[in-house]
Amino acid sequence: MKNHSIKNGDALKEMKKIEGGKFDLILTSPPYNIGKSYETKTSIEKYLATQEEIIKELVRTLSDKGNLCWQVGNYINSGEVFPLDIYYYQIFKKYGLKLRNRIIWHFGHGLHASKRFSGRYETILWFSKTDEYIFNLNDVRVPSKYPGKRHFKGSKRGEPSGNPLGKNPSDIWEVIVQDFDTLLWNIPNVKSNHPEKTSHPCQFPIELVERCVLALSSEDSWVLDPFSGAGSTIIGALKNDRNAIGIEREKEYCQITKDRVKALEAGTIKTRPINKKIHVPSENDKVARVPKEWELNRQLQ
Repeated sequence: MKNHSIKNGDALKEMKKIEGGKFDLILTSPPYNIGKSYETKTSIEKYLATQEEIIKELVRTLSDKGNLCWQVGNYINSGEVFPLDIYYYQIFKKYGLKLRNRIIWHFGHGLHASKRFSGRYETILWFSKTDEYIFNLNDVRVPSKYPGKRHFKGSKRGEPSGNPLGKNPSDIWEVIVQDFDTLLWNIPNVKSNHPEKTSHPCQFPIELVERCVLALSSEDSWVLDPFSGAGSTIIGALKNDRNAIGIEREKEYCQITKDRVKALEAGTIKTRPINKKIHVPSENDKVARVPKEWELNRQLQ
């Protein structure tokens, strides 16, 4: 196991104790200001002002070759949607970071809505501190849909046109392989039946972390999550030979993280493997069948 620590405390106060330029990757999902048990709902202006103080410290502790991934959803107030990534972009630019990708993480299940379309995505803003940043594309390539494609002209005519390691995952993290109309793979969010589920209400999956860790840091790099929650970033970093620090103000979640790290060390941690195909229900699955009550109503109509 690489070096790691879980700090129970306020993110801003703890960040001020860390030396500058330490982290090659900062990866987090901050509180969304939606009134969860671990946060206090306030105005969007006050919320962003508080977050800016922390972001300033994050930039200070990011190495010159480092990357920062900020994963957020939408803030909803009185039925109106506030896309947090758009608000955050201006703050990160203020402190000199450069946006490399706005990544859309699409998942199949989430909160339902009655007066707007149900939300099924969140956004990862990937920034670098300089133009000389870590990016290991070959470590995260995915299977090509058409690996047999060949160059049809020029000096390479007839030769395979793709990369033998696979293709670039793109900035929409959803489908890796499609077989005709069948969706075979995506990164599901952590709901009740997910093997990684803990008591944390907004936990993100380790496989989402792993793609960022593998692509945007190196072995022995230091990785930080200033809002570490149930410790997914810590697990994803340690699992891939990185050092990690997590900061979390709730003691309950710090203990969950410590327990998960122990399970990782013992080889007993429950995870969903990266690149695992999603479950496609068959006609025999009860939940995939049309309810008899609906069929009867259709007949009556």
